Amino acid sequence: MSKADIGLIGLAVMGQNLVLNMERNGFTVAVFNRTTRVTDEFVAAHPGKQLIHTRTLEEFVAALERPRKIMIMVKAGQPVEAVLDGLVPLLEPGDLVMDGGNSYYLDTERRSAALTAAGLLYMGVGVSGGEEGALWGPSIMPGGAPEGWALVKDILQAVAAKAPEDGKPCVAYMGPRSAGHYVKMVHNGIEYGDMQLIAEAYAILHKALGLEAAELAAIFEEWNRGELDSYLIAITAQIFRTLDELTGKPLVDLVLDAAAQKGTGKWTSQESFEVGAPTPTINSAVTERIISSMKAERVAAAAVLPGPDARYTGDRQGLIDAVRQALYASKISAYAQGMAMLRAASKAHAYDLNLAEIAAIWRNGCIIRARFLNRITVAFERNPALANLMLDEDFAAAVRERLPAWRHVVQTAVALGIPTPAFSASLAYYDSYRSARLPANLIQAQRDLFGAHTYERTDREGVFHSEWG
Repeated sequence: MSKADIGLIGLAVMGQNLVLNMERNGFTVAVFNRTTRVTDEFVAAHPGKQLIHTRTLEEFVAALERPRKIMIMVKAGQPVEAVLDGLVPLLEPGDLVMDGGNSYYLDTERRSAALTAAGLLYMGVGVSGGEEGALWGPSIMPGGAPEGWALVKDILQAVAAKAPEDGKPCVAYMGPRSAGHYVKMVHNGIEYGDMQLIAEAYAILHKALGLEAAELAAIFEEWNRGELDSYLIAITAQIFRTLDELTGKPLVDLVLDAAAQKGTGKWTSQESFEVGAPTPTINSAVTERIISSMKAERVAAAAVLPGPDARYTGDRQGLIDAVRQALYASKISAYAQGMAMLRAASKAHAYDLNLAEIAAIWRNGCIIRARFLNRITVAFERNPALANLMLDEDFAAAVRERLPAWRHVVQTAVALGIPTPAFSASLAYYDSYRSARLPANLIQAQRDLFGAHTYERTDREGVFHSEWG
């Protein structure tokens, strides 16, 4: 029997769909799952496919062409460790192992070092796009051994999404060791921020103007035909159109307002502090998910903590247009934060990331795919040393044009008591970044007074300490 081009371990829905994607693109795939019944049912459900059915890791490894190419699609953490513990002793020098889950990048660093010492090739591969993306074309962010990338480049390019503008595969080698999982982590952090911004736009339109689901669907559909064209805006309109089969009411109104999270957004927030790259929009999104989970406390607090009784009395269409502009400006700010974090991490971890290339592979397949990623790609192609996306001439002009609407929306939300932490954080980031002087001089003076932490002066060189008072 002929050998498989690649093997995949972990046949949950993502793994199954990725196998079918590979097979559809002409590759023979060996499959293995810890629970044998899952493998049996999957292979039986797809007769005639180029699949090699294996029931043990030994059979799985024997079914692969050398050097072996293996993708692991199991939950991050201990499940990955368990697979590696059983798999690695069966492999030979030059074989490639890829972790396609959302593993924490420091775990990938550790595993990369261990497998490299054993003579194996290891890659952490970010895969974005959900179940449908895995089947029809995800955005793929591989990092790790460059020799491993050479082995699987053709396969990953074949199964990746293709950018609608130029047909290029939405996959590129990110960099050494944990670079792929780090980029995927930041992608997910931006995703958190993007989703929170859209939720806040919904909150303003619903609470300030009283717009209901059908009206909101029409607005988001219109927005998706313009500058906000993106996967997340499109599915938001779809959500507002969906009616509950049991009650006939808009299903979104029946969903409990408690958002879960799996950790990648939190990791992005935490790691932004480690590399010294502020991500306030992402931080606020993580915070709001935590607050949303405190449902019982919020219900109790609503009965005792007052809010304004004000109602919006301004122009209805004017506010709708302002929210659209504020959402776009806030998205620019959020993506600027994410890209600046990647730049800082590239230097801190010696990844040598190509920001234009990263934006380009996010143009299709992934959750944050959006029309304006083309403009982000162009911005970093035009100036690879661009320190911040908002300094690009096109994005600077876009933000400048929308500033009045942006400020109006944040002011309106505050006046009406509608929480918009991501809108506010995005605007505050812009205002802080554009400020030639911040009140940090007072903070440093306080530090020097109570802790003799010293300070620098604006009028002369050196480090100083004073007796304040």
